[in-house]
Amino acid sequence: MNSPLDADTRLLVRLSAAIAGADEQVTRRVIDEVVGAVSPDLVDEVILQSYLFAGFPRTLNAARMWRSASGVSAPPADDSASFRHAPEWETRGEETCSLVYGEFYAPLRRNVRQLHPALEGWMITDGYGKVLGRPGLDLKRRELCVVAACAAAGQQRQLHSHLHGALNCGASPEDVYATLDAVSDLVAEANRGRYKTLLTRVVANRHVR
Repeated sequence: MNSPLDADTRLLVRLSAAIAGADEQVTRRVIDEVVGAVSPDLVDEVILQSYLFAGFPRTLNAARMWRSASGVSAPPADDSASFRHAPEWETRGEETCSLVYGEFYAPLRRNVRQLHPALEGWMITDGYGKVLGRPGLDLKRRELCVVAACAAAGQQRQLHSHLHGALNCGASPEDVYATLDAVSDLVAEANRGRYKTLLTRVVANRHVR
C-alpha cells in the first residue's frame, strides 16, 4: 500500500526520529537521505524543534552534520532569536498548545503546574510559542515529527499525547500509522508493535467520544 505521506514529510519524520534516538552514524545516514530532497528551510525547522524532545546536544550535533552534508549555510539572523518576542510567544503558545491538546489542554496545564509552575510556563512560552508555533513548518507536520521523535526516544507517555496532537492538527489516522512505519527502523524493535497498538487504541477512543 502506498504511504499517504508525501516524500518531504516522510523524510522529515525520519530526520526527527534519527535526531531523537539514533547514534551519529545513523543520523548522518538519514541526513544524507534528506540532502537535496527537502527544502533546507524545512530541515532547519525540524532540527530546531528537536531540542525540545532530544535536548541541545543531539540538536547541535544534527545541525553540525546537516551543515556539513548539505553545504547550506545558516541564515545570517533569525528574528525569533530575540527574547523581546516573549509576550508574543506566550500568546502564540497558548493558541498552539490548545490546538494540539484540544479537550485535554486545561488538564495538561494543571498537571504540569503541579509538577512545577516554571515547567508550565516554559512549556507554553518556549515549547509551543517560541518553537512549535514558528511559521516555517505547518503544525500538522510538526506534530508528525514529534510523534516520530517520541517513538524513537522510547517516550511512550509523550507519544500518547502527541498521537492525539497529530490527529487534532489535521493528520489522518493513516498519516500517523505511516509515520510509525516510516521510522520503524529507528524505533526499538520491542516498541514497534506496542506503539501501533497504542495508536489503534487512541483512534478507537476518539471515535467513541
